[in-house]
Amino acid sequence: MKPVSSIVVLTGAGISAESGLSTFRDNNGLWCDHRIEDVATPQAFARNPKLVQDFYNMRRAQLASVEPNAAHIALAQLAERFQGSFTLVTQNVDNLHARALAGRTLRSHFELLPMHGELTKVRCSETEKIVNWQGDITPQSQCACCYETGTLRPHIVWFGEMPLYMNKIMRALQACDLFISIGTSGNVYPAAGFVQEVKRAGHGKTVELNLEPSQGHSLFDERIYGPATQLVPKFIDELINTTI
Repeated sequence: MKPVSSIVVLTGAGISAESGLSTFRDNNGLWCDHRIEDVATPQAFARNPKLVQDFYNMRRAQLASVEPNAAHIALAQLAERFQGSFTLVTQNVDNLHARALAGRTLRSHFELLPMHGELTKVRCSETEKIVNWQGDITPQSQCACCYETGTLRPHIVWFGEMPLYMNKIMRALQACDLFISIGTSGNVYPAAGFVQEVKRAGHGKTVELNLEPSQGHSLFDERIYGPATQLVPKFIDELINTTI
């Protein structure tokens, strides 16, 4: 592989599955035993806010029982070592990337962009202010900015809402020399179209590291399949030793 100066990595549910977190959607169309339409849309929140809050409270609490795995740690090591531009885009709303990065000396040109939001943050529906949040959200939870109850919602991008950081992500994709997709199914847009964006730019190599071929696997220049905890550390180690 030629030396690279700009890397974009996209991660999906597959990178966190080996830490013990459920993947986004299982084979029967349910998400943690809930219909997606009942817990992951603005309409669902308006219809039954308690059900939606309880669902995300459960997912937030689960974070305390899991740890970053070898794949998260390998990417954090890359963030420490790589001297070029490194944009880590994740579809995951867990905090495992952030925890793997904690305490490390990161380059100024590194960015972590959780495009679908973060479980450990909440947003005021009145002011749009975002604050860190570790516990449950209840009907009695008071917003720190407007001092009202009932205004807090999970800082999560639901179906029908625009993903976060899209302008930054698109600029990074168009400029990168190397795009790596890890643990994503390739059927959720706009992330599924990122590989095509790199292809249109005409100068970036594309690599898929996944448990099995994604829906768009044929678009990638290189495809390697197996568990993320095995593939990612090996690939990152080779990248550090041979190209940067």
